[in-house]
Amino acid sequence: MVILGLLLILGGALVILASVFGAEGTAEFLGEDVSALTLFLLGVASGAAILWGYSILKWGTKRGLAHRKERKELNKLNERLDRAEAERRSDEDAPDEKI
Repeated sequence: MVILGLLLILGGALVILASVFGAEGTAEFLGEDVSALTLFLLGVASGAAILWGYSILKWGTKRGLAHRKERKELNKLNERLDRAEAERRSDEDAPDEKI
């Protein structure tokens, strides 16, 4: 998800930069004449792609951090269980002392 978010942000930014630096006083996009409406819609789509990419990036990062935290907690619980099992086995293996 993080990669998809970064790709959307990068794509939107490239379209905006191509529009801004490619225009030489006329409505031009990558060397082609376009109408003002087309240029506007390209800008809106680019802005939407950037916002969507940011949202996906943010969501993917939160999800990854939550997954890492859960995995860390499960590892900790697994270690506790292993220690408890080892103690139980050592108690069972010890000879019974009668008084």
